[in-house]
Amino acid sequence: MDFKCSDLEQWKEALSSYGASIESLNKPNLVSLDDFYRNELPGVLRQRNPSYITTPELSKLMQWKLTRGKWRPRLLDFVSSLDDAVVRSASEKAFQSLPDISKAISALTVLKGVGPATASAVLAAYAPDTAPFMSDEAMVAAIGNSKDYTLKQYLVLVDKLQAKSKTLLNACDVQMKPLVTLLFSHQDIKEC
Repeated sequence: MDFKCSDLEQWKEALSSYGASIESLNKPNLVSLDDFYRNELPGVLRQRNPSYITTPELSKLMQWKLTRGKWRPRLLDFVSSLDDAVVRSASEKAFQSLPDISKAISALTVLKGVGPATASAVLAAYAPDTAPFMSDEAMVAAIGNSKDYTLKQYLVLVDKLQAKSKTLLNACDVQMKPLVTLLFSHQDIKEC
């Protein structure tokens, strides 16, 4: 899918192939981890008052992220060893900081093993309309590279994705708006 594409039918088709794309990667546990990240975790996070993530949930999110991309076991070790009260406090602060994405990312990156990309995954699970996931695919499609995992580069990505979302929303009817929201909740955009 070319990021510059404005054809809603092509975006809809790309979204409908997401599950098959995940399965075709043939990575152990990826389908169940993806289901956890996309379907289970968002509801759990929003159900809590105040909202927060636990260390076991953050560890599972990290497993999902690393299984999708480059496996870096030290990151998983760092995250799994974090004190639950510290994770809860940092994530509460991050979620309460939204829509200030910079402040929210900064609140999470105080956790050992959590950089901007992992912080973005946490925020995207909680507030997908505000904070997209900084995936390799989204970085390449929207910006042209996936090497610079900094807050500054994440903010550039957010701007690009929000601008694209507005373009598509302006071009669609009311029934298509949930689709556009979903597309940018999970920035798994690939260039052809």
